[in-house]
Amino acid sequence: MLQRKIRKHIEAFYKNRPNKALMIVGARQVGKSYIVEEFCKAHYESFIKMDFIENPEFVSALAGAGSTEEILLRLSALFGDKMIPGKTMIFFDEVQECKELITHIKYLVQDGSYDYILSGSLLGTVFRDIASVPVGYMDIVRMYPLDFEEFAIANGVGTNVLDALRKSFETKTPVDPFIHKRMMQLFELYLIVGGMPAAVSAYMETKNLRRVADEQNAILRLYRRDISKYDAQDRLYLNEIFDLIPSELNAKNKRFILKNLNEKTRFDKYYDSFLWLKNAGVALPANVAGEPKAPLLLSKSQNLFKLFPNDVGLLAAQYGGEIQLKILQHETTINFGSIYENVAAEELTAHGYTLYYYNSKKFGELDFVIEEGGKVLPVEIKSGKDYYRHNAMDNVLNQIDYGIEEGYVFCGGNIETVGKVTYFPIYMLMFLQKKELPEEILFETDFSDLGNLKQES
Repeated sequence: MLQRKIRKHIEAFYKNRPNKALMIVGARQVGKSYIVEEFCKAHYESFIKMDFIENPEFVSALAGAGSTEEILLRLSALFGDKMIPGKTMIFFDEVQECKELITHIKYLVQDGSYDYILSGSLLGTVFRDIASVPVGYMDIVRMYPLDFEEFAIANGVGTNVLDALRKSFETKTPVDPFIHKRMMQLFELYLIVGGMPAAVSAYMETKNLRRVADEQNAILRLYRRDISKYDAQDRLYLNEIFDLIPSELNAKNKRFILKNLNEKTRFDKYYDSFLWLKNAGVALPANVAGEPKAPLLLSKSQNLFKLFPNDVGLLAAQYGGEIQLKILQHETTINFGSIYENVAAEELTAHGYTLYYYNSKKFGELDFVIEEGGKVLPVEIKSGKDYYRHNAMDNVLNQIDYGIEEGYVFCGGNIETVGKVTYFPIYMLMFLQKKELPEEILFETDFSDLGNLKQES
């Protein structure tokens, strides 16, 4: 069984029956259904799953239900003795196919007889035409493909090794050379296999990269079918954009160039397409920030962006041409820069960061700029041996007005700090994690001095 970090989130959410439902969203095939089923079977006496894609008759069975009582009556008719009050979890899978159910979740939760968990793939379609989204009665968490740490665990990397690596990251001390070499080899494997559970499982079971590629291509075909189903009249040009992502990312500046779709196009014509791909979890956009100053959102440009596939293994599959062997043999014809950068986009997104990059004619381009604790951290991704060259980062760090204290370069080398720049092995992206707010933020003050204040005439 693949270990997923989101499992702890689900367990914590339902630990004390929170009078809420949890909805897990994300791209198709990232493992939502599997992790929910494993959790439910381990924690509930009775578990009911309604998959609205595999069993469209469930959609018909719930259609037109006008009240909570009516929904529960129909569920009882379908599942009978499995409906045990207080001991049953009901899983609504692929709920975008039965959107009106989301409106009823509030009332089902208020009824309190059963616990509920939902999953949705095409988030861009889930909340369209819904009369009432159950704010306060349903939390939403996004799930991604396996990140590199989860991939490492799946491949047998022990907790003691990961703990030692994390300590090296936090203290900025070099990694043991043998461990560093082996982790770099594992990272190269991750470039090929990626984090889609089906591809990871295929590799773990067979060690056959051809089987991995077969799984990846099957997922790509599924994505294209989903796109065609959603955009049956080709109004949004989704397939064209989806198929252009690898070549645009492989270009010199990696920015998505709209004229490659249509010479006379305007961004607003395609905005809904990019938004759909983002919300469906299929693509990860990184918008340009006009200045490397916090908050980055204030200088965000809406129509200048890079677009990354949601999984580096799928990117490798889209490149095709026996790229697996070329990566393992370090062929110079491969643009490792775009592949490394794709992993960085995935890791940063999965770890809670909003993706931005910075580009200036005067200072140059930074691969990513992220925000942590009200401060901006520039991040450069280097796939070659010349990772000490980073003119854009040097220029930004030297600008007193920006107030940037340090920069990170992720590369093939070991940990080293030179001036304001720290060099980390590329696999240590797994430890760059956005700090979560504490559960309680208490602020006490006394305004009693205003209680007897007399107003002067």
